[in-house]
Amino acid sequence: MSEPLSVAVEPTPDRHLVAAVEGAGGRVVGIDEARVLVWIGTGAEFPDLPDHVEWVALKTAGIEEFVSAGVIDDRRVWTNASGFYAENVAEHALTLLLAGLRQVNTAVLRHWDKEPIDTAVRSLHGSTVAIIGAGGIADSLIPRLSACGADVIAVNRSGRPVDGAALTLPADRTGEVWGQTDHVVLAAPATAQTRHLINADSLAALPAHAWVVNVARGPLVDQSALVAALREGRIAGAALDVTDPEPPAPDDPLWSLPNVIITPHVANPSSGLTRTMAPWLAENIRRFLAGEELLAVVTPGSDY
Repeated sequence: MSEPLSVAVEPTPDRHLVAAVEGAGGRVVGIDEARVLVWIGTGAEFPDLPDHVEWVALKTAGIEEFVSAGVIDDRRVWTNASGFYAENVAEHALTLLLAGLRQVNTAVLRHWDKEPIDTAVRSLHGSTVAIIGAGGIADSLIPRLSACGADVIAVNRSGRPVDGAALTLPADRTGEVWGQTDHVVLAAPATAQTRHLINADSLAALPAHAWVVNVARGPLVDQSALVAALREGRIAGAALDVTDPEPPAPDDPLWSLPNVIITPHVANPSSGLTRTMAPWLAENIRRFLAGEELLAVVTPGSDY
């Protein structure tokens, strides 16, 4: 009988992940014995890896902090959590968009101020929503948007058609989207190419009734340009689960703008992250033991 797969869950063993490892036929050990490392800490505290670690599983979909720390190598397999949290994030993105369009945020602040709230309410039905970074989150969000009667323009790196989207464009044609959409959902990774994707030019090209929803990373948005557009009424509003920096400073104008919704990076709540990750980790352990391709493999040299 073969030995159970030795897996380290670090820097602190988590009960959900430990249960996933053991349920999939693994044995939780220290990193000095492990063939697999499940790392749920930060890039800054990442340990030096012994040669016998064959696979590192990271807890996040965005891996920019690990890329910046220079820890990702080509000597072993690395996986991130791309797609693991898509249902959570898609649900939150739809919530933010609907809250803005239906003026829930304004009603919370201004109570029964019927005339201005009534005239500002818009419907998602019949609108077009652009999803920038159409990966796993888009796969979960598109059916939700379709159920609300909205069409979708999907933007991904390759331009490969996305199921359920009325139109798919490659990332190098993103500039064509702004004039064709009513609202924007940002779900792209933070890279040099996506930094300040939402800027003065893209905001100027959006319709005045547009809402911008960011459930990706704060640096995708030029916040100074966004504040200016919101103050001047050039777009209708912004709903942000991520900001740059996080959290915004107490005197950041985003806090005081009535057409802004901010949630504290909870589209995928960190308090439930390992619970959500656990079944995906178990499946990857099964695949590793069976010699099958793992889910969410990081391409060497990639920044996401």
